[in-house]
Amino acid sequence: MSGGSGGRTRDPAAQPERTRFAWRRTTLTFAVAVALAIRDVLYGGGGASPVEAAAAAVGVLSWLGFLVLAHRRIAAMAAGRPSAPDPGVVRAAALCTLAMAMVGVVLLW
Repeated sequence: MSGGSGGRTRDPAAQPERTRFAWRRTTLTFAVAVALAIRDVLYGGGGASPVEAAAAAVGVLSWLGFLVLAHRRIAAMAAGRPSAPDPGVVRAAALCTLAMAMVGVVLLW
């Protein structure tokens, strides 16, 4: 709850903790998506084409990039009053997510 209603104050540690958990959940979800993409390339019908193998490799690289970004942000959230994320980090995380979406498009096409 907000600080002005009913005399209750907001727990200052709750929001950074929820944000850390969100980064961890997102990283785990990303890993599952990459694992499913790799499984589709390896065990999908008709064998793996070079385009599908390249798409899976891009998925793995984008997940690794996202993992590094998430780890840095989680470490930054450990501070008593964490700073706002750098716009470059936000852009890089968005690009990793977009790359994974494109991997999905290539594998489903």
